[in-house]
Amino acid sequence: MGDSRQYQLRIYLPDELVEIARCSPSDRTLGRLLDILKKHSATMKCQFDAFAEYVAEAERKGTAQYALYEWTKATIEDPAKKKKHLQSFSLHVKAREVYSRKEADALEADLQPLVGDGVITRISKHDTNPEHNPQIPDRYRKQRAGGDVRNKGN
Repeated sequence: MGDSRQYQLRIYLPDELVEIARCSPSDRTLGRLLDILKKHSATMKCQFDAFAEYVAEAERKGTAQYALYEWTKATIEDPAKKKKHLQSFSLHVKAREVYSRKEADALEADLQPLVGDGVITRISKHDTNPEHNPQIPDRYRKQRAGGDVRNKGN
C-alpha cells in the first residue's frame, strides 16, 4: 500500500527577497526559482500572509468557528514569529496546498541547488500526519459543548 499522506514544501527566503516574493511573485529578480515553480505548476504563499488572512477571515465571519484563531493571532502579533513567518513560503502545486510525496520530492530536488545560493536559505517538508505537526497549546484551547477543540493537523 502506498503512502497516503500528503506533503507540503516550504522555502525560506533571505530578507532581501521577502518583499519581492510577497508583492511581486513573478518578478525576474527571483530568477531560477520562478522557472522551477513554473515547471511544477507551483506557486508560493507567504506563511505570515496566510496566517493574517485566516485571522482576518475569522474576524469577519466570527471567531467561534475558527479553532486556530487565538493561536494564529498571537503568532502574527509576536515580532520574532512574524519575522520567521515572513521568510517562510508554502509551495502550492496545481493550486493544492498539499500534494503527493512524488510531487513534493521532485519539486524539492529541483529547488535544492538554490539553497545557499542567495535565493533560498532552506527548505522544509511537512506532511499531514497530525503527530508530526504542532498541536494547539493548551492556553489556546477552548472548551466547547462537545469538548476540547483539537488541531486536526492544520
